[in-house]
Amino acid sequence: MAALFSASSSLLASSRPRSVPSLSLHPTNIRPHCKQRSYFGKGLGIGNRRLFISNVAAPDITATEQASQTAKESQRPVYPFSAIVGQDEMKLCLLLNVIDPKIGGVMIMGDRGTGKSTTVRSLIDLLPEIQVAVGDPFNSDPEDPESMGPEVRERVIKGLQVPVATTKITMVDLPLGATEDRVCGTIDIEKALTEGVKAFEPGLLAKANRGILYVDEVNLLDDHLVDVLLDAAASGWNTVEREGISISHPARFILIGSGNPEEGELRPQLLDRFGMHAQVGTVRDAELRVKIVEERALFDKDPKSFRESYKAEQEKLQEQITAARSNLPAVQMDRDLRVKISKVCAELNVDGLRGDIVTNRAAKSLAALKGREKVTAEDIATVIPNCLRHRLRKDPLESIDSGLLVVEKFYEVFS
Repeated sequence: MAALFSASSSLLASSRPRSVPSLSLHPTNIRPHCKQRSYFGKGLGIGNRRLFISNVAAPDITATEQASQTAKESQRPVYPFSAIVGQDEMKLCLLLNVIDPKIGGVMIMGDRGTGKSTTVRSLIDLLPEIQVAVGDPFNSDPEDPESMGPEVRERVIKGLQVPVATTKITMVDLPLGATEDRVCGTIDIEKALTEGVKAFEPGLLAKANRGILYVDEVNLLDDHLVDVLLDAAASGWNTVEREGISISHPARFILIGSGNPEEGELRPQLLDRFGMHAQVGTVRDAELRVKIVEERALFDKDPKSFRESYKAEQEKLQEQITAARSNLPAVQMDRDLRVKISKVCAELNVDGLRGDIVTNRAAKSLAALKGREKVTAEDIATVIPNCLRHRLRKDPLESIDSGLLVVEKFYEVFS
């Protein structure tokens, strides 16, 4: 694996000064004009010196596969997605986002103990595989420059070969108590000034690139972390600034959040970043409640056997998702339906155009999931409440509308 980055290693070795004077870490010792956006192979001027980026070393391919296999075997068993009873609205929103990540994620709000976290984490088994650059900490797409980390992009520009591997989409949990450095990543300033290298330790946003970022109890998240998520979700990039040194990397992820509305509402800026909104209620039917309790007891008693009993259903659903992702580009929607969607959004006074875009994408994903190449009004009727209900203007003292206003306006326009 060392040979793959021999070119970059020789560059670092030849350009590094023989001796670097001891510098204070005070920000005045770094000239303001030296702050640049840093990419692999580019330097940062400090006085008459140059700093070169030294990102995370690429691990050996064999070691990566072994570590992945070990982690898979040692991880906690996940409740099967197919075994979840009810909560069809939440499950549909999650599946549509897996089929088309550009929908923009899901906000799941509902009573405590209704299986929100269990359902989201059970999605891991169904996530499709993607192509990534081997050893890259940002899960870079070897075909898409917008999803490449600085090292991979530099190799592509130089015409060097980028080793590629297939891996499943990752799901990253963002804890409520996480620090900003853990989320965004850190730059070792002392190492940069004393050794002439720019050591960057990637954070959770780097790991979540091209994957899923899940925030449980998102309405309790600290404001400064909310601001970080807003910035990354809006631009698709994460920029770390420390003492006049800057580094950027791609951070395109599906944002999934869950929470209990009784514990507080989300800021409108963050709520608007979620493509869809799903409401989860407590199951009232006694028979269904008994079934849920019995299924959970079986899983707790013998997780391996329980997962094995749902293996066929899981594989069938996974094949359906893979086929839908492949057929999605071929799905068409009549212009008349597009006009009616925008008319619904306009008459509901939905701010911006995100509601129009998300509804179009979600309807196409639903058609692809059903194996069709043409969107129908029924597809739109299914997804439009989830795409618009959290974007309606409302009284600050009221909770999010259940979707009745959206449904009424839909039938009024589409009739």
